[in-house]
Amino acid sequence: MTSAILLISCDDKPGLVAQITTFIHKHNGNILDLHQHVDKQASVFFMRVAWDLTDFKLTREEITKQFQTIAWQHRMTWRLHFSDEPQRVAIFVSKHAHCLYDILARWQSGDFAMQIPLIISNHPDMQTAADAFGIPYHHLPMNKQNKAEQEKKQLALLEENDIDLVILARYMQILSADFVDHYANRIINVHHSFLPAFPGARPYQQAYDRGVKIFGATSHYVTAQLDQGPIIAQDVTHADHRDAVKDLIRKGRDLENTVLARAVYNHLQHRVLVHGNKTVVFD
Repeated sequence: MTSAILLISCDDKPGLVAQITTFIHKHNGNILDLHQHVDKQASVFFMRVAWDLTDFKLTREEITKQFQTIAWQHRMTWRLHFSDEPQRVAIFVSKHAHCLYDILARWQSGDFAMQIPLIISNHPDMQTAADAFGIPYHHLPMNKQNKAEQEKKQLALLEENDIDLVILARYMQILSADFVDHYANRIINVHHSFLPAFPGARPYQQAYDRGVKIFGATSHYVTAQLDQGPIIAQDVTHADHRDAVKDLIRKGRDLENTVLARAVYNHLQHRVLVHGNKTVVFD
């Protein structure tokens, strides 16, 4: 079954749900899933609706053309997607393997409906993983002197491969504002929760020394402000006196895998709407 997925945000007003669902019903669409939310403080309406295209009377191009009339009427920000059009994803990685292998395993098992035309890294370490999954691997070493030049090469590769989404699977480089602007709300990162309390290269050792009892992970869209982008998913786990540093690292990696996977899945399923620096995530 192929479905159409419509994501909408606009100023809240009476009758929006009725008008949108009537449009779908009028053209013989069977609604499969519908979620809506109103931010009462901002008076903004959000909606995600998916419907079966089997007997739908409009072509994909006609859906866009005819819905545009409703969108103009209510000054909607909207996107239309189709379930049989998987997104093309580039994975960026450095030396940490856990998030990369987790994403690749979920993709190979069919949990993630996406295509992965390439993996990009500033180190050669993950070449073996890419080869094992049959994915082209591009090693682009980076330093302060060549950063701008290498980012141009990265962007050229993304454009050449028609990339829709970039996943930073523990890619230990800060993306420039220019790079981020090319993929606004289409770059997903994950990081542990020890910042800003425990900065530097050994946050788990610092957390162990302080006897931390709870820590977490956050996955968000990347913006020009480091680690300040709209949050898609978060979670926490517990530590106690029995945990050595290696146990904290293991728990942290497991959490990063889970939180990043949740964010990626919701993005691939077109379940995320960004409003300002916040997200509405329709689980």
